[in-house]
Parts: sequence; structure tokens; C-alpha cells
Amino acid sequence: MNIKKVLLSCLMLAGTLSVSAQEAKTEYVHNPYWYIQLQGGAQYTLGETDFKDLISPNVQVSLGRQFSPIFGARLSVNAWQSRAGIDLTSFQYYDVVSLNGGHAAALKTRDGGQVKWKWMYVAPGIDFTVNLSNIICGYNPNRLFNVSAFIGGGLNIGWGMDKESNWENAALAQAYYKNTGNPENISYAWTGTKVRGYGRAGIAADFRVSEAVSLGLEVNANTLSDHYNGKKAKNWDWYFNALAGVKINLGKTHSTRTIEAPQPVERVVEKVVEKIVEKPCPPVVATQAVVEKQEPFRRDVFFKIGTTNITKTEAVKVQEVAEYLKANPNAKVEVTGYADIGTGNPRINMSLSKRRANAVFNSLTKKYKIAASRIKVDFKGDTIQPFAKEADNRVAICIAE
Repeated sequence: MNIKKVLLSCLMLAGTLSVSAQEAKTEYVHNPYWYIQLQGGAQYTLGETDFKDLISPNVQVSLGRQFSPIFGARLSVNAWQSRAGIDLTSFQYYDVVSLNGGHAAALKTRDGGQVKWKWMYVAPGIDFTVNLSNIICGYNPNRLFNVSAFIGGGLNIGWGMDKESNWENAALAQAYYKNTGNPENISYAWTGTKVRGYGRAGIAADFRVSEAVSLGLEVNANTLSDHYNGKKAKNWDWYFNALAGVKINLGKTHSTRTIEAPQPVERVVEKVVEKIVEKPCPPVVATQAVVEKQEPFRRDVFFKIGTTNITKTEAVKVQEVAEYLKANPNAKVEVTGYADIGTGNPRINMSLSKRRANAVFNSLTKKYKIAASRIKVDFKGDTIQPFAKEADNRVAICIAE
């Protein structure tokens, strides 16, 4: 009898409340925000003269909007000066000379120098930006260093290229025009005001000082028509800007939210009281069949990050659900979509989980002809994370019974 009491005590101790010690999780939520950017630096305009002669000052002012942790856009105005030139240190030409009472063309060489010129411009445009750090490393508004890329375009409005007053070696340029048979090099020289379209791409690095302020470096390449620098080269003209400046964020860039841990499951085991009563064994009338409850049929259909397409591997699971429903005509299935909490934001993730659940629904009804009345569709976004591994929560869970 003592052994029996010990066994009962152990059973009650093992069946007391079981608590899973999980902590609540805090995550960052991106807030769309505006920003302004002030930058200054230097420009190099592609040309034929010495590198130092093609460097000019450059400034840029931008107003931008960061729509999500990854994508944004900005309206920028880049301006100041561009430079160009050709090297005429030595050029050859034909000159008509008298020879034995007649005339003949003789090849001559003129020793000169470099012809250089400059002009002013202003270039408004729009850029579309991509935060590469958030793509590779995940969203973190407190990261000290962020790398972004951008692509865009706009209009370049230039003025001040005056051949008479602006060219540093006007006499040499005039001699070049006069003495060469086909002076194509500078035949695109222009005056007045010219407006030309341009395309641009570049990369930027930002160093976070506070939530509102960051310091940045930027390099961009700009291309436009061959007429821009006044020199005919039969290819696109280019200028490159290297800029440093400050970026000021307007308003809060992010907030936080707390994801509550799942509630622990209470397991209660009632005390077993044993009472032995001796009775005569009754006659066996019939054998009672024991029916065991069947476990629900479950398949987890996983998705790649940011997608709602069912891959070939996961499509096999959807087929298994369809086969189960066909084999059990009274069975129904519940399809629940989820999204991982580590990427996107609550609004995007709720939409993503809904489209994942609908992708499974459409496959069952259209491809396998399962009646829609046998399918219940639900979606949780990132409010519930059914798996401990973050990537596994990009899923649609199918439970049939």
C-alpha cells in the first residue's frame, strides 16, 4: 500500500501546471517620413584636357520621401558649373604657298596650347532610391551605417558658353577654325540657354548621428547628349559628382510594438482515488469497439520572402490536401496565411498573408475542383508567429478534418 501512495504522489507532481517561459518580443515598425538634404562637392566633366582643368564646384538640394524600409524617392536640384576643352598643343593644317611661280599646298604645324571653356547650369530631377543595407541585413532604424543606390533623371539647363568671352585661348581656337579643313571637334559649341534631358545613377552612404540627422557621402554619374560640352565626339557626354552633406529627417522615422508571447498551456491532472470492490464477474454479452479519435490532416505550404507563388515543391503538399478531401467527402479544410514579422510592416504583412491563403484556395478550387464551401480561408499577417524560426512563418497552414 505504501508503494501505491508513492506512485500516486509522483503522478500528481508530474501533472502540475506546466509553464513555457517565453518572453514578449519588441520589434521596430517603419513610419513613412519626409527629409531634406543639403550637399556640396565637386564635379568632373569628361574631356580631353588635364584632369585638374575639368574640376568645377557643385551643390545639390533635395526633398525626399522614404515610403518603406527599402524604397523611397527624392526631388533634387543639382547646380553650378561644368567645364570642357581640347588639347591643341600641336595641330597640323595645309597652307597655300608660292613655289616656282605657282601655288601649292604645304603641310604646316602650329604650336599652341589648350582651349578651355566653362558654363553654368542647373539640373532638377527625380531619383528612386533603394536601401541596400535593409535588403541585405534587415530593417534596423538604429543602424549607424546605411548604403543606398538610386537611379533617375531630369533636365539640364545650361547657359554662359560664349565663344567670344568665355574661351580661355580664343586666339588659338580661331586659328584652329581657320587653318584646319574640317574642325569637327568644337563644331557643337553653343551660345544662349540650352535645355537637355539627362539620366543619372549613383550610390550613397549615410552615417547616423541621431534619429533626425545623418551625415552622408554620395557619388553619381550623369549622361546626356553629345552637344552638352560643345565638343563633337559622336558619343554621350558625361559628368560625375562627388558630394558630402547632411540629411535631416522630418518627423518620427519609426515606432515600436510588442508581440505578446503565446499563453502557456495548463495541464491539470486530477487526483486518482483507487477503490477496490470485489464483485463476481458478469457474463460477457458483447464486445464493445473502441473508437479512437483521428488526428487532423495537416500540411504547411511555405513561401519565399515577399512572394505568394506556390513553388513546385510546395505544390505537392496542396495536392495531398486535395487528395485527402476527395478521399473524405465529409471533410473540410481551414487555410490560414501568415507572414514573418522580421520584414515588411503590419499593413504589408496582413495583405501578404491573405494572398498566400488565397493562393492555396485558388489551387484547390480551380486545379483540383474542390468545392469552395469545403474551404475556410483565414489570415493573420504577422500578429501570430506559429514557428520559432522566422523564415518558417512565411506559410499557409492547411488543417483538414
